[in-house]
Amino acid sequence: MERLTTTERDTLARLDGASMLARTKEWAAINSGTRNLAGNATMAGLLADAAAALPGSVRLVPAAPVDTVAVDGRVEAIGHGDHLHLSVRPGATRRLLFFGHMDTVYGVDHPFQSLTTRDDGALVGPGVTDMKGGLAVMLAALSALEAGGVIDAIGYDVLVNSDEETGSLSSAALIGEVARGKHAAFGYEPALPDGTLAGARGGTGNFSVVVRGRSAHAGRNPEDGRNALVAAADLAVRLAAARAPTLAVNPARIDGGGPNNVVPDHAVLRVNFRPRDAAAIEAAGALLREIADTVARDHDVAVEVHGLFNRPPKPVDAAAERLFALVADAGADLGLVIGRRDTGGVCDGNNVAAAGVPVVDTMGVRGGAIHSSDEYFFTDSLVERAALSALSILRLGTPA
Repeated sequence: MERLTTTERDTLARLDGASMLARTKEWAAINSGTRNLAGNATMAGLLADAAAALPGSVRLVPAAPVDTVAVDGRVEAIGHGDHLHLSVRPGATRRLLFFGHMDTVYGVDHPFQSLTTRDDGALVGPGVTDMKGGLAVMLAALSALEAGGVIDAIGYDVLVNSDEETGSLSSAALIGEVARGKHAAFGYEPALPDGTLAGARGGTGNFSVVVRGRSAHAGRNPEDGRNALVAAADLAVRLAAARAPTLAVNPARIDGGGPNNVVPDHAVLRVNFRPRDAAAIEAAGALLREIADTVARDHDVAVEVHGLFNRPPKPVDAAAERLFALVADAGADLGLVIGRRDTGGVCDGNNVAAAGVPVVDTMGVRGGAIHSSDEYFFTDSLVERAALSALSILRLGTPA
């Protein structure tokens, strides 16, 4: 702490842990599972109110159209909530991006809906870590900086989408648009419990493979049928066998079938790919097409592939290394050891990096057990991580 300037100390003194905790609890009490459009609308309104305390213009951006494949193979539109965008000093020479998401993985019918406090003081609740605590950290850091007038030369955008947990399909174009041209970006996914940040990330692609066969009586004339379920299972086995060191393949689900005495005429295979690099994406696309063609021929069925690689891999290049170093140095001046670890998980940091912007995407609270009914975060990390953000942002505003 001895290395902090007077301006930096004054900025950090404005951080209020109690208000951040109250805001996190208020937001976590609102169910905003991705498909809960009413809950996301409530969250968007509250976030817009909070963001209005910052200078600049706030808008709610309608979600772009997204199609999904139903269990019967039909392609149908699916709705998403509005995304929040705040633009501050867009004419500034040095511009930054801060991003997060308002949606969670917990739907309205999920049993995990309430907040509790553990014996060690950690707060347990849906979305407290991923990422309503992170949103509170982001806004508190920016408010502290704006209150001191110390970042008047910096322009920035805040983007909070409503569909990150399902792949950001309705916000991907918006992310790319807002990210373009930024000097650096911070995302507010949670850090690990010990404060370690995510470094390089792999990519991901989700696909629904529709198989259409021919129904027949299972006892009288099964040879006239074309079993779509068997063909989908063959697809799954072949894809699973094709995994490689740079490509994880997870056949996750097969929808289809019907009565035991009917040869099933339709099935939908859901499969996830995790490529580590761009070459693996190309290989996976070719692999999927080849296996789909082989299964269609061998089983005399029609096979349609729907989906895309929605998040490219996120390497840590030289610009990202410099940004991580800046954050680590800021942490050291706060008495924190900021580690880094590569991960197979993905987030909107992948999309931001693909726009050519160096990014640290785990500037949120310290916590764990995300996407489970034990999700928790350490409440003292609110001030800690807001201080880390504020100090890093302040130093980003000073050209090297």
